[in-house]
Amino acid sequence: MEQNLVKGLIDFIDDSPCSYFAVKNIKDELENKGFKKYDLSEKLDLSVGDKGYFVTNDSGIIAFNIFSNDVENKGFKIAGSHTDSPGFRIKSNPVMKNGNNVKLNTEVYGGPILSTWFDRVLSIAGRVALKSEDVFNPEIRLINVDRDLLLIPNLAIHMNREINKGFEYNAQKHTLPLISLDSTSEVDKELIEKLISEEFDISLDDILDYDLYLHDREKGKTFGLKDEFISVGRQDNLSMAYTSLRAFLDSKGQGINIFLCNDNEEVGSRTIQGADSSMLSDALERITLGLGKSREEFLRSLENTFLISGDMAHAVHPNFEDAADPTNRPKLGGGPVIKYAANKSYTSDAYSASVFKNLCHEAGVEVQEFHNRSDKSGGSTIGPITSTHLQIRAVDIGGAMLGMHSIRELGAVSDVEDFYKVFSELYKG
Repeated sequence: MEQNLVKGLIDFIDDSPCSYFAVKNIKDELENKGFKKYDLSEKLDLSVGDKGYFVTNDSGIIAFNIFSNDVENKGFKIAGSHTDSPGFRIKSNPVMKNGNNVKLNTEVYGGPILSTWFDRVLSIAGRVALKSEDVFNPEIRLINVDRDLLLIPNLAIHMNREINKGFEYNAQKHTLPLISLDSTSEVDKELIEKLISEEFDISLDDILDYDLYLHDREKGKTFGLKDEFISVGRQDNLSMAYTSLRAFLDSKGQGINIFLCNDNEEVGSRTIQGADSSMLSDALERITLGLGKSREEFLRSLENTFLISGDMAHAVHPNFEDAADPTNRPKLGGGPVIKYAANKSYTSDAYSASVFKNLCHEAGVEVQEFHNRSDKSGGSTIGPITSTHLQIRAVDIGGAMLGMHSIRELGAVSDVEDFYKVFSELYKG
C-alpha cells in the first residue's frame, strides 16, 4: 500500500505543475470513480447515494459523497487543503531583451525560496483564454509546454565573492528566466502568444489572455539508504490534497463526506476559489437544500461538522536545530503533526486537537505537535479562514517536511500512508 501511495503521489505532483492541472487531475480521478460534475448555476436535486463535485474558476474543487439524508444530525466530514504552491507567474507583455539575451518578465507568487530556482531547467504551464461565441464565457484550455524551455542563471562567484555570506535577490532584476538567444529581430513581443498558438494550432487572434506559471522540469523521486525520503516540489500542499483524495474515494461514511481544495492559500486566499470566500459555505448549503432540507437544518448541520485543514508542517532541521521550538519538535516520518498558534494563525484548540488525536489512535498512527518558537512568526492556512465563514470545529495538521517552499521539498515516505489512514478514519465517522 505504502509504495503504491507514494508512487501515486509523485506521479500526481509531476502531472500537476500548477493549480489548474491539480484540479484537472483530481477531476479525472473523481470521474473514474463515478462522480458527476454539478453546475452551481443550476438547481440541485440530490438524494442518498449521489456523489459529485463542483469546480470554481478552474483551480478550486469540492467533491461530495452522500451516505445519509440526516445532514442536520450527521453533519459534514471535511478534509481540506489547497492546490497552489509558491513560484513565479509570467506577467503580461513579458518579453525583455538585453543584448542578444531574451528573458521573461515574471512576478513572485507566494513565498518561494528564490535561490532554489536558479540553474534549473524550467517550463511553462497554466491556462489560456480563447475567443468564443459568448463574450462572457471565453474558451479555457490548459497548457503545459512539454519542453526544456527556461533557466534562471546564477551570477558567477568571481563576480559576487560574498554570495556565500548571504545575498538579497531582487525579484525584478535577478530572477528573470532566459528563454532564447536572439541577435536579430526574430524573437518579438508576441513570443508567448506564438508558443500558445503552436501548442494549440490556432490563430494568434484567438488568444485573449493567459495565467501562466514557471515550474521545475525534474521529476520527483524517492531516495535514501532505505528509500525513505521523497524529493519533489509542491508537496506543500499537494501531498495533503492527494492523500485526502485517495481516502475520500476509498471510504464509506455515515453522513456526507466532503473533499475540499481551495486555491491561492499562498497569497492570502482572497479569491472566489480561495478559503476567504463563500466557496465552501455556498456548496454545503446548496447540498443541504438539494436534499430537500431547510436553511435551519443547514445551520444545525454545521454544529455536527468537522474540518481537518491539511497543510504541510515543519520538521526539526538537523543542520538548523535552533530554528525549532525547544519542546515541540516534529520529525520526518514521525506521523501527522497538529499545528498550534496562540495568535490563531492555526485553528487547532484542545477540543479539535483531541478529536484528531482520537482519529490517529483509531488509525494506529503516531501524532506529533508543532508550535513556532516564541520569537518567530509562522505561516497560516485555510483552517482559521474557513472557520471565520462557517461556525464549524476545525483542526490544522500537516506532514513534517524539510525545505518548505523550496523548488524541491523533502518529505518522508512513511508519512504518506499515515495520512491516508487518518483521513480514512475521518470519512468513516
